[in-house]
Amino acid sequence: MALKPPLSELPIKTADTGFYSGFSVNVTVVSKIIISVLVVWAIVWPEWAGEVLGAWNAVILRNFAAWYIWTVAFFVIVCLGLAIWPTAGRLNLGQDGEKPEFSNFSWFSMMFGAGIGVGMLTWAVAEPVAHFKNNPSVIQGLTTALETDNVRTAYVWSYLHWGLGAWACYAVAGLALAFFSYRRGLPLTIRSSLTPLFGKALSGTLGHIIDIVAVVATILGVAQTLGFGVEQFVAGLTRIGIGGLALEDGSATTMGIVVALLVIMGASTLSALSGVGKGIKWLSNINMVLSILLLSFFILFGATFFGASAFFVGIFDYLVQLPWLSFNVYASDGVEGSQSFLLAQWQGWWPVFYWAWWIAFAPFVGLFLARISRGRSIREFVLGAMIVPSLMCFVWFAWAGGTAIDLELNGGAGGLILDAANGDKIFAMTAFMLEPISTALSWGMAVMIVVLLMTFLVTSADSAVLIVNTINAAGDEGPKARPHILFWGAALALVVGGLLISGGTGAIQTAMVIGALPFSVVMVLMCLALIKAIYNDGRREAAGVPTLHSDIPNATPAE
Repeated sequence: MALKPPLSELPIKTADTGFYSGFSVNVTVVSKIIISVLVVWAIVWPEWAGEVLGAWNAVILRNFAAWYIWTVAFFVIVCLGLAIWPTAGRLNLGQDGEKPEFSNFSWFSMMFGAGIGVGMLTWAVAEPVAHFKNNPSVIQGLTTALETDNVRTAYVWSYLHWGLGAWACYAVAGLALAFFSYRRGLPLTIRSSLTPLFGKALSGTLGHIIDIVAVVATILGVAQTLGFGVEQFVAGLTRIGIGGLALEDGSATTMGIVVALLVIMGASTLSALSGVGKGIKWLSNINMVLSILLLSFFILFGATFFGASAFFVGIFDYLVQLPWLSFNVYASDGVEGSQSFLLAQWQGWWPVFYWAWWIAFAPFVGLFLARISRGRSIREFVLGAMIVPSLMCFVWFAWAGGTAIDLELNGGAGGLILDAANGDKIFAMTAFMLEPISTALSWGMAVMIVVLLMTFLVTSADSAVLIVNTINAAGDEGPKARPHILFWGAALALVVGGLLISGGTGAIQTAMVIGALPFSVVMVLMCLALIKAIYNDGRREAAGVPTLHSDIPNATPAE
């Protein structure tokens, strides 16, 4: 059978007039109903919501832990394989010869800020410290909690959670969306990435379901990030002298949550109204500069040599153990308190949670990466979207987290950092370092971290609002009606606020792990579709059949 050109048209019905003009009513309305029901449920019946979500979460962790672990390993293999595969690596994520819209600095800034920037300020200090206290090696008696022999193991797990696996989730979604949108001319929305498998059937109900799943996963994934960020933002405001926002244990009060969300979501909604090329780009560049300043402080005045050791030795240990870590699943014997039970529980709390988080975040970051990566080759995209951000994360963990561990081991911190709430750890550490020198200097550092945190939070939130509206508008990247931007800004704030008030970050975590499961299936299908499309395009090129939408005649048969 002769090869035919690939599908280059995927009609998605949108409203012509009225409030939803330009939007897919099926996707937008159903997404809004699901999120609204979740918000009302969490706020009006918090105990019931907590019990049900907790039960579902337990079932998922018990039955799907292996699925999450092995799926992310598959994503890493696919991304690296595409970069190495000559047929795929050279392909332009756009028309042949097309150049990137953004400079490398702006590209990296927006990618890092939207992808993981917020988490860095919380977890670059908190996670190495947490694994320094406990990890599978401690549970098995191979290393000692809070002792020098546990430092290397702590970094292996930290790098696993924020390294290639995390960015592979984003890269898979970004590659698929950019390939099918900019080479095939299909709408910039999740369903387009599955056209080699389902063809024009994606114009109907199947496509609507896929986009709805993506919208819900995006809201829950971003809510998880904002939940951590809100608690840290409140901790920072408390550190700089604004009282009444946090309890004695460092957790945010209801008033603190409301104030933080009003500030963050108000600013993010204003930024979203200005679009990607203005507000988000400028915010991303600002937070990249502030990030470099803060990181330079840790490198120069923190644990310089301890951090260097954690960076280089940690990367070596991580790469050596990566094959085993990527596929190992701890099985529980069901006996509470047993070693196998504790190992499986720990894996559910950390790797499974993180893989669910990155998968839930993937439609948002992936679509955003696609939007800012047009004109780059697949090989350039993989190296830029996986290797460089992973190294940036490792640098943060090595010197920020390394400084915290070194201060506890050798610097006389005496538990001051260890005992602080996760969001407050970075403030506790900088205060311990600077207050003996100057109280004003310590206060100024806290202010800078709060400003940096706010720019990261605003970048993530406004990017998410724009991306959700792009999916709802059948991939239309143009300006969106203000009411829809305002709705999703408010909805995101209510999801975060409702779940935080009713059950803390644990409630958001549970909802996010559940919401990520269906989208993980979509992402596996995206990988298969992308591989099939690139393979067939190689055959088409060899046979002289056009593969770019600009060269494809009006007849557009299915893949």
